[in-house]
Amino acid sequence: MDARAIIGWNLRRLRVERGLSQERLALAAGIDRAYVGRVERGSENVTISTLEAMATALAVPVADLLIEPEPGAARPMPLRSGRRARGEPAR
Repeated sequence: MDARAIIGWNLRRLRVERGLSQERLALAAGIDRAYVGRVERGSENVTISTLEAMATALAVPVADLLIEPEPGAARPMPLRSGRRARGEPAR
């Protein structure tokens, strides 16, 4: 797995674990939502500054975005679509 794919894999995994949409992550990191999607698909070269902004928004060290997934690991599942009901806690 190349570095862009590893970063995309970890970005999606961490984002979904925190219950953040691509749009919410992008707003928190100060980047474009479409850019987050391209990073998750592994089609974008990411700068260190952007990695740092995304890691900060996810409250993880930058190094967590660079950890290679275990061989055979299942692709991170997407978030459930739609809006949360009022008062429903974030996952």
